[in-house]
Amino acid sequence: MTRAVKIPFDNAFCRLDSALFAYQAPTPVKNPGLIRVNDALAALLGIDPLELKSEEGVAALAGNVLPEGAEPIATAYAGHQFGNWNPQLGDGRAILLGEVIGKDGERYDIQLKGAGVTPFSRMGDGRSPLGPVLREYVVSEGMAVLGVPTTRSLAAVTTGEKVIRDEILPGAILTRIAKSHIRVGTFQFFASRQQRETLTILADHVIDRHYPDAKNSDIVYLELLNCVIRAQAKLIAHWQSLGFIHGVMNTDNMLVSGETVDYGPCAFMEEYHPGMVFSSIDRQGRYAYGNQPAIAQWNLAWLAQSLLPLIHDDEDKSIELVQQALDNFKPLFTTEYQQRMCQKIGIDSASAEAMKLLNDFLPLLQANNIDFTLGFRVLADYLDETHTIRTFYALPGEFDDWIAKWKAYLSAKGSNLEEVANRMRQVNPVYIPRNHQIEVAIQAGNRGDFEPFHQLVDRLSNPFDFDPTHTQYALPATDAERVTQTFCGT
Repeated sequence: MTRAVKIPFDNAFCRLDSALFAYQAPTPVKNPGLIRVNDALAALLGIDPLELKSEEGVAALAGNVLPEGAEPIATAYAGHQFGNWNPQLGDGRAILLGEVIGKDGERYDIQLKGAGVTPFSRMGDGRSPLGPVLREYVVSEGMAVLGVPTTRSLAAVTTGEKVIRDEILPGAILTRIAKSHIRVGTFQFFASRQQRETLTILADHVIDRHYPDAKNSDIVYLELLNCVIRAQAKLIAHWQSLGFIHGVMNTDNMLVSGETVDYGPCAFMEEYHPGMVFSSIDRQGRYAYGNQPAIAQWNLAWLAQSLLPLIHDDEDKSIELVQQALDNFKPLFTTEYQQRMCQKIGIDSASAEAMKLLNDFLPLLQANNIDFTLGFRVLADYLDETHTIRTFYALPGEFDDWIAKWKAYLSAKGSNLEEVANRMRQVNPVYIPRNHQIEVAIQAGNRGDFEPFHQLVDRLSNPFDFDPTHTQYALPATDAERVTQTFCGT
């Protein structure tokens, strides 16, 4: 392969146990074409975005050429999928080119998703249709600007080839960036095979890469577990505060770094309902919005089980220690969730009285089919008596009593209502990646028109500042526009 494009690789994972991965070059595609490069992210990674947009750059993003220093691999992992154990999964359509150290001092993976068959493809074609690539780009970058820990999208390219799913679709490849792609399922893979030496190497690598302070603990691998639990408690609380539904919270889709990964059947809830499900494959509602905290703890229990042999030589003592760690998840999550949700209604810190207000507000949202995002955002208008969001989305009369009690609470605390309103607008977005808008971008992309995709990505890059000339991006779906199911795309 021709080598081009300068990427400052420093590939630590490849220097570990070879059991962790299989070397695998991407499969070249017929006629790659550029959709978009994330200029700011490229600059953070020390990569020239103009170079990525060149003919050689597009060839590298499509897997047709390897940048110098790349060591392409597919990583091994297992996982529980919808509660069912699968002992071998692995990167079936993703190839990790290598790692770079960004200008912020953080280490990042660069992965091509949809880059061809790997030893873990399990009879699949290793490719991705265009739609899931556009969806992941939109939602992952939307999550990033909302402040949610997440994998990122560096670039998207077309392949010039077709992909056969339920229909024939254009193919594409996403260049995904993550602080690492190490999953709960990665630990499960080696624990289930009783490969303790590899398990130890993996755990040490995660500590060095993500949680170096754990090395100062008396029980280092227990502290690793504690660190992952804390990271996930914060992550899931952030999801819940934004109405984000992941849709496929399998153990192989939980990164130990605490970043959101895999934007397949995901969605942002519009009408508030704890039982809301969008994923076409989640027929029992296992991964419904309201179930996400409990599922996260369930997934973490499997990480804990994988770490048992490393935590203490006495199995009973090890079980006791990890159970104590797992029991901390719920209070950690609850504290983070309550804090975020109270801030959404303009209250700096959670208290029994503040939570009473919040817990009275959520059923009103549900009973009146109020949009979760705009229902919180519009509250600021009721404090400073502006009519920004209220010009197109006002709350019905059923909220009047609650609003009066809420204002009275804030006033009794001596709050300046205009300042509270301004703070609320900094935590309650007006623009989120909405299903129907993503679908418009996908359908246009399938016809070769990427302008709706670019417009959506650009609009979502500034989610908290309302622009009345772009009201359409803030509006919930009409009945005709509504998307009720999202799909994985594998």
